[in-house]
Amino acid sequence: MKTIQIVPNSGGTRLAEREAVQPTPGPGEVLIRVSAAGVTPTELAWYPTSHRKDGGVREGAIPGHEFSGVVEAVGQGVGLLEVGRAVYGMNDWFSEGSTAECCLAPFASIAPKPPNLTHEEAASVPIGALTAWQGLFDRAKLQPGERVLVQGAAGAVGLFAVQLARFRGAHVIATASARNLEFVAGLGADEVIDYTKGPFEEQVRDMDVVFDGVGGETLRRSWSVLKPNGRMVTIAASEEATSDGRVKDAFFIVVPDQKQLYLVGEMLRSGSLRTVVDTVVPWTLAPEAYMNAVPRRGRGKVVIDVVATE
Repeated sequence: MKTIQIVPNSGGTRLAEREAVQPTPGPGEVLIRVSAAGVTPTELAWYPTSHRKDGGVREGAIPGHEFSGVVEAVGQGVGLLEVGRAVYGMNDWFSEGSTAECCLAPFASIAPKPPNLTHEEAASVPIGALTAWQGLFDRAKLQPGERVLVQGAAGAVGLFAVQLARFRGAHVIATASARNLEFVAGLGADEVIDYTKGPFEEQVRDMDVVFDGVGGETLRRSWSVLKPNGRMVTIAASEEATSDGRVKDAFFIVVPDQKQLYLVGEMLRSGSLRTVVDTVVPWTLAPEAYMNAVPRRGRGKVVIDVVATE
């Protein structure tokens, strides 16, 4: 089968199309024929030192950990899932990725694809939606009526954080650039702050929760807007965050969750949640999609059409 693999070289990291043996699903696993795969902008920075669960270094790793496609085969113990069923989901970070004709996934990390979404749209959902869900609901324990600040609200994670926080009944304040103000307001934010027109910390205070999808200087400055005993949730590791006594769970990494995928899928089907695809690129441009995604800030997700060649 065709794959895109991460290949170390003297200049750092490059991506190349390579043939690989199609895997066979083991117990509890499902083989997915991939139609579309989401691009995680920071993923190339994890290689070539990314490790397997057994501690070994993965050579020629396949990037991409969210996908949409159809069931090609099922392993032992996987019942009630027929071949040909359209599904979407994500792999854990130790597994080979989905930028390939086929990928393996644990049954517990996939769910039926919402029927009103294309494969490209469905592939844009899992990591962003589950990150927002787990950060806001599992970690921050966001409650109705609380005030939450969403940093990076136009991105692939932030757009779901805005919508889910509003769905929970929180008062949502979001930061965005000038060109994205109307877009973020359309997601349901009660207030949108243009971070290019002055420090956001001068415009907002007394937040119950900050959901940070940016990190760096934005994360450092976000501490000042929290109430005493407020909760900071970030997907960017920070010594300051993990050492601050006000925070129970500051930094986390999203994990696959079938139940949450089902719930998100139902919200997408009913129209109470929507996804946004920034760009769909054909298979032949998959390496460029990863390389170009690193520095860019678009709206929503970049998705690779695994089937299309142009």
